[in-house]
Amino acid sequence: MHRVRMAGWLLALAAFAQEPRLTPHVVAEHPILPIGSPAPDFALPGIDGQVHKLSDYQDSPLLVVMFLCNHCPTSQLYEGRVKRLVDDYSGKGVGFVAIQPNDPKAILLSELGYTDVSDSLEEMKIRAAYRHFNFPYLYDGETQSVAQAYGVQATPHVFIFDRQRKLRYEGRIDNSQRESLVKIQDARAALDALLAGQPVAVAHTPAFGCSTKWKSKIDSQLREMQKIEAEPVNVEMATAADLKKLRSNPTDKVLLINFWATWCGPCLTEMPDIQTTWRMFRRRDFDVVTVAANYPDEKAGVLRVLQQQHASTRNLLFASEDTYAMQAAFEPSWEGGVPFTMVIAPGGKVLYQKQGELDILEVRRAILANLENETYVGHPAYWAR
Repeated sequence: MHRVRMAGWLLALAAFAQEPRLTPHVVAEHPILPIGSPAPDFALPGIDGQVHKLSDYQDSPLLVVMFLCNHCPTSQLYEGRVKRLVDDYSGKGVGFVAIQPNDPKAILLSELGYTDVSDSLEEMKIRAAYRHFNFPYLYDGETQSVAQAYGVQATPHVFIFDRQRKLRYEGRIDNSQRESLVKIQDARAALDALLAGQPVAVAHTPAFGCSTKWKSKIDSQLREMQKIEAEPVNVEMATAADLKKLRSNPTDKVLLINFWATWCGPCLTEMPDIQTTWRMFRRRDFDVVTVAANYPDEKAGVLRVLQQQHASTRNLLFASEDTYAMQAAFEPSWEGGVPFTMVIAPGGKVLYQKQGELDILEVRRAILANLENETYVGHPAYWAR
């Protein structure tokens, strides 16, 4: 009997131990660097081709380490503010360095719906040139050791260090991602206090933006691509009337329409970029239609090429052997061959047009400048500049 009671007591104790607690102890996987901590060292490649170290900035009385990235729309909307911050405080002895913390291999295509490029070092060079960055921009995506040491939670996330390189402020740049709503300039207030020899009144604020893309997410990208490769690929026959309607864009989406052919080398070269763009933006008010200018009896060959590209876009094929009439039905001014690409707004306004191989960055920027404003107010204006 005693053994039975003891067994029951042990079972009850085990059950109690497994019950959820109302106030569980949560250990952060990537804890934020505590206020007062020394600045973690780094040696990272920059967009200038040089390796940057913490010691390179030792002559600056204050140092701002900013974690930014390319793909995050919140980080994008802070780029102008960051540039002004650099302009306003560099002459006061403040050093600035930006670090990109994300592993590009851990970013899903579906997470690239608000950007022209991802977060690789080469793509960082593209963004910095496009937006005229006035600060060093370093890459930590290879090991993420620096991001781990600082405990980067999101982009943007800033860390401000004093002359002894002790952390005195950490968190957001200001209190609203929409600049027109900003009421508290947290980073500026911290810099002003430190420059005046005063303590920082608010040393920590929550960082807001896109979460850091850690290497642990790499498998998610592989699973996403497996799903993409399993999507059905089809071809529809399109008449001259179908193409005329397509040109008018009666939909409520921005359309990218690409005319191509199986025998056209530049067409096949640019097709992967078009399909990637489709996968990036398709959760938004955007669609892609490919139109093969092959003859109708070449449908099997057209389908085979599309299947090789896993082209799950809407795919059309000329239903007539009169290719000139088909071209004219879509766009009378189109007098050349393929590739031929248009980006068309709802109602038929042409946003981008290219005869010949396209510049995918120009195309993506034209699209982003004209996608819906409601999903992230102010974001289209970023691309319209």
